[in-house]
Amino acid sequence: MKRSGTGLIPLIALDGQGLDGKAPLYRQLYSWFQHAIVEGRLRPGQRVPSTRALALELKISRIPVLTAYQQLHAEGYLESFTGAGTCVAASIPEEALKTATRTARRPPRKIAARLSAGVDAVMALPPDPEQPGTAFRISLPALDHFPNDIWSSLLTRHARHPAAKHLAYGDPMGDMAFRETIADYLGTARAVRCDPSQIMIVAGSQHGLQITARALLNAGDAVWMEEPGYPGAHRAFAIAGARTVPVPVDADGLDVEAGLARAPHARAAYITPSHQYPMGMTLSATRRMQLLHWAARHDGWIIEDDYDSEYRYAGHPIAAVQGLSAEDRVIYAGTFSKVLFPALRVGYLVIPKSLVAGFSAARDAIDLFPATLFQRALADFIAEGHFARHVRRMRMLYMERRALLIAALRVEEKLDIVSAEAGMHLVALLPRGVDDWAISRKAAAAGLSVQPLSLCCLEKPKRPGLILGYGGTDARQIVAGMRRLSALL
Repeated sequence: MKRSGTGLIPLIALDGQGLDGKAPLYRQLYSWFQHAIVEGRLRPGQRVPSTRALALELKISRIPVLTAYQQLHAEGYLESFTGAGTCVAASIPEEALKTATRTARRPPRKIAARLSAGVDAVMALPPDPEQPGTAFRISLPALDHFPNDIWSSLLTRHARHPAAKHLAYGDPMGDMAFRETIADYLGTARAVRCDPSQIMIVAGSQHGLQITARALLNAGDAVWMEEPGYPGAHRAFAIAGARTVPVPVDADGLDVEAGLARAPHARAAYITPSHQYPMGMTLSATRRMQLLHWAARHDGWIIEDDYDSEYRYAGHPIAAVQGLSAEDRVIYAGTFSKVLFPALRVGYLVIPKSLVAGFSAARDAIDLFPATLFQRALADFIAEGHFARHVRRMRMLYMERRALLIAALRVEEKLDIVSAEAGMHLVALLPRGVDDWAISRKAAAAGLSVQPLSLCCLEKPKRPGLILGYGGTDARQIVAGMRRLSALL
């Protein structure tokens, strides 16, 4: 059995020195360890403190500790190993387990848990389907192609001899050096107009949406949501108590006229204009102007989620809507987690200057400030050119995987491919009447991570479909996965 130990002293309360009818100290210690082991608070193989360390911690003589340990050894609760100290025995005495069963406490009374209205609203939304592996999993990059050696050297650089200020509490907006790097990157690559004071570092785009919802929305506020749209945004706005208004998308993106008909005085509109999630189209120039005009006229805000904007395979790069906003009505969100690796959990918001103080106060109330180490390493990763090189390499790789997936899908007559000119996933529409949730569940049973298009819809979709990711799915998985998916269809 693997033996482990944390070096922590357990919390043991003693009732005195064995006077006034209280049990002797050695008996109290024995009883505490015996109950902790039987109840599972101390696990088999877990190291327990030495007698000397425990006596010092409890400020008592070592003799009662030795006596208690000897009794526990004799009854089979503890065992000792050379070089490993004293550990909980791998097998607990059978008689002790019988005693514990007889003396077990009654099960706790069931309590009707009352949750917030926001949590109830989130739980009413469809849950994410099972994702058993990497094949076709959406938002998953090619992790085996990430330059781990460069990244680890940058982390080591900043972790080895950090300045004291980088170990202390930080700015709710994030590390200034990193924010300056992001401002330069966004201005060059995405035509975003901002300075570092407007940038807030967040733990991924989902965290950014949560902060935006808390800072901007009141319960009952209407928010335009692309239909179909990003389920994470559905949840972020629902838990804030907002009223999400589904606005259909067509070949030109969000239908602004439909939004005006459904909720002209909405507080905000959530959009993915460069690569609509999940359908993939680009918001047209006319719709962008209509949306900005609506925001200026109705005192609304535009929440622009610019995920996957680095990967475009046809035509010219699409500039951000934020750069077109003369009245500064756009909150711009981006993330490095999908471009580099999900466990990074680093994203950013570009906040209109009029909202910076309020967003900063909301962030301070939620989690104070973002972790510093990854910010500093990532600033160097971008400034030294590693980020741009990685994106270029991944763009070529994803183009190859996308072409292979499209070729495999075209063989399957039951599926129609939707626009797939950017990002790391595409949508394949199913025949009308097919249950895409049922197909998704069958795919999961076959080891495929396929999401139903219905997951992204607040209303019943006109046509069901499947969302297939190819960023983290290699050529072998694409070929084998499509063979299994065709068999299911």
